Amino acid sequence: MKILAVDPGQKNIGVAISDELGISTKPLTIIKHIKREIDAAQIAVIAAENNAKLIIIGQSLNEDGKPTFEGRRSARFAKALRAQTDLPVKLWDESYSTQDARQSYINMGVPRKKRRGHLDDVAAAVILQSYLENIK
Repeated sequence: MKILAVDPGQKNIGVAISDELGISTKPLTIIKHIKREIDAAQIAVIAAENNAKLIIIGQSLNEDGKPTFEGRRSARFAKALRAQTDLPVKLWDESYSTQDARQSYINMGVPRKKRRGHLDDVAAAVILQSYLENIK
């Protein structure tokens, strides 16, 4: 079953997808944030085009396990997405996903100049990998 992961941000939204077996993940795309409802509609289309059966949305939590300001924005995005699709939508802790994405680029030996720019789709893949490892 393919799973789509979303890393929502203030400017960009990273998207990643798993393989059919739910073993590996890959960054898929980055979309520009426009408006919550429009973004949700775009994610619903991407999920349908990729035959995803579940959508995971990254949500940042504080040290007490409660959603941060950005985490509450993710919850509102999840609500908007649920209105756009019949697929199940789950929130998943995204803590440190961007830092982990940056570190994975470093581990792969990507030069500093090429590491600049958006890591949103890679962060979405990190979130999805975390989810997959947790459900196994």
